[in-house]
Amino acid sequence: MFAGIDEVDWASMEHAYGPADDVPEMLRGLASADPAERETALDGMYGAVHHQGDVYACTLACIPFLFELVVDPGIQDRGSIVELLTSIGGIDLDGDDEDEFDEEEIEGAANYAMAATAVAAGAGVFCELMADEDPGVRLSAPLALATLHSHPVRVLALLQERLPVEPSDEVRLALVEAAGRVALRHRGLAGQAAAWLVRLAGEGFPPGLRLAALAQLARCAPDALPGDVVRVVTGLLRQLRSVPVRRGAAAPSVDAQTGPAEAVATVDGYADAAGSGAGEPPVEERAAPVTLVGQLRALSDEETSGRTAPWTADLLRTLHVGLDDRVAERTALLTDQLRSPDHRQRIDALRMSSGLIRAWRGSYEELVRLVGEQLATPEPRLAEAAAHVLEELFGLAAPAADALAARVAADPGAWVQEWPSGPPALGSAVKALARLGDARAVPALAAALERPEVPHDVGFAIDCLGAAAAPLAEALRRRLGEVRLDERAYDRAGPLLVGLTALRAHEAVPEVLRVLRGTPEYRGEWLRTAALRALGSFGPAAHSAVPELRTLLRRPGSTSAAEAAEALWAVGGDADAVLPVLIEGLQAERTHERRSAVNALGRLGTRAAVTAPRLRALLGHEELWLRVDAAIALWDVSGRADESVPVLLAAWEKNRHARVRVAECLAQKGVAGAGSDVARVLRDELASVRRHNAMDGGFGSHDTYEDEKLLAFCRQALLGDTGKGPTT
Repeated sequence: MFAGIDEVDWASMEHAYGPADDVPEMLRGLASADPAERETALDGMYGAVHHQGDVYACTLACIPFLFELVVDPGIQDRGSIVELLTSIGGIDLDGDDEDEFDEEEIEGAANYAMAATAVAAGAGVFCELMADEDPGVRLSAPLALATLHSHPVRVLALLQERLPVEPSDEVRLALVEAAGRVALRHRGLAGQAAAWLVRLAGEGFPPGLRLAALAQLARCAPDALPGDVVRVVTGLLRQLRSVPVRRGAAAPSVDAQTGPAEAVATVDGYADAAGSGAGEPPVEERAAPVTLVGQLRALSDEETSGRTAPWTADLLRTLHVGLDDRVAERTALLTDQLRSPDHRQRIDALRMSSGLIRAWRGSYEELVRLVGEQLATPEPRLAEAAAHVLEELFGLAAPAADALAARVAADPGAWVQEWPSGPPALGSAVKALARLGDARAVPALAAALERPEVPHDVGFAIDCLGAAAAPLAEALRRRLGEVRLDERAYDRAGPLLVGLTALRAHEAVPEVLRVLRGTPEYRGEWLRTAALRALGSFGPAAHSAVPELRTLLRRPGSTSAAEAAEALWAVGGDADAVLPVLIEGLQAERTHERRSAVNALGRLGTRAAVTAPRLRALLGHEELWLRVDAAIALWDVSGRADESVPVLLAAWEKNRHARVRVAECLAQKGVAGAGSDVARVLRDELASVRRHNAMDGGFGSHDTYEDEKLLAFCRQALLGDTGKGPTT
């Protein structure tokens, strides 16, 4: 084994962390009899040689040796090596525009292409591995074939031939998944694959196999799904909950040609064998994981240990992805899942519910109510997962308000979460209740304000509560007066200033002025801005701060000068004093300082009409957000929409994240007079089922909140224009 490995000039190559002269040691580690050494070697391969999916020259040089390993029956964990080869050779560049690659990316693309060619050339060995004695190898081989083999017709036939004789339930699910992968990669075979999957989804076959077939149909041929797919899937889930299937147990031999009566009899026999543990292979002892690969494996084992049909969650996730915008059906499925007697299946359902609501618009009242019911469970992981889901829903969590209030009242110990590093934070249930504007969160926030270190997010929770949080004003003022004005002043005072700003608590003017006068150098600009915003929110009641604000105006061109000018306008209404400062701010070097000045001018309205030419000049600025701010401010100071609307609509199309800001402007000013294009854009947005900021593979904690704001602004704008609500 490894003939010629020492003749490769590894030292001349590099991987993610430097010279690749350690790669031979990793390859030999994959062949070790010691599980810990194999795990460490695999971790190194993914961490350095195939770092985040990258392919280097040393990655290419590894491919022949990896193939040597997978065909040697004496090597353990060969399934992991098959997965590694699948990843190395499975990069798809079809969607990339080669004209946009820079020199380094061109080299990377060439490496991906060579890796795909090299692995595909050896992919024939995966056909032989379909019947390997190692279940782990058989589990990885089908997807390797579906991803890498150059003859998909042969692969699809091999998958169908293997299913009747495959003894492992998990491997059989992998065979079905591989058929879906073939159909997606080779659309000409989608009909043939779908026909097989439809047969496998038919009555009389094992529920896990049927569910797997439905999941793949949703991915590659959704039109072939049964019309009552929700009823079918929920029925299968109930069957799976009642059958004690164990991971690794031998599954019955059933394929699409087996008769229903024979299939049912076979499944009944399998249930007895699985319940008694028959057919389970011995589990290899492993040391405590010290690598990332090991930690991920341990987490997966913990998730699946003792579970009935642990692969159900993966199948359901696949089904949900395939159902895509069929929100009502996905919601019905999740509603059923949240009623499962298995708390781990409900945790899975909570995660999927979060993903559904975050990405798609729909009617979620019943689903959210069921999420709220999980808060009362004695299972802590389930209750905490439910609180996390509700925390991100803001107003959509209303059907769970009473459940949240009960949870908060019953568990004061969870009002604040402490972290090994970083400041404390409010607990998820408290945040969710506050984000509903529910006054029942006030006692928890009052207790948080009495802690030695105030949670960093308490001010934002008070902002959500609005007037309901008025009883907290005195505590906020007192704690702000106690803040030491040292290097940690911003961390301590920031949350308090946000809360006072939200409440417009003008009685705190003396405490805010103390902070403003004593702002330290470290993060001083941030703290000064927070204090100025607080004073501005107090309005004329903060008249005693006018001398201090006039002093800050003498620092033209800075963010503080623009913020001071805006605060002085809110407190004293002196446009003549603030206009010169804001005009000078339009010439600031830093974009965010220009934006501060632009937004302040917009708030002056027609009193700043003299600045219209300067704002107009910014409509062509290269920074999109500055263009948007300038367009809105120009509309404010001139009272005319004709120059601003085209800029706002262009930004709407170019950057979806600008839509909330644009829609807010249109809601305030109304669509009338802005042109029919504006109404069309707003109606198109309301007609979309997908949230405007939904991302594949990523998300933000405020995504749902921002999208719901967008919808509200769109409706408000159209309502002002037509005199009636939109039809969508």
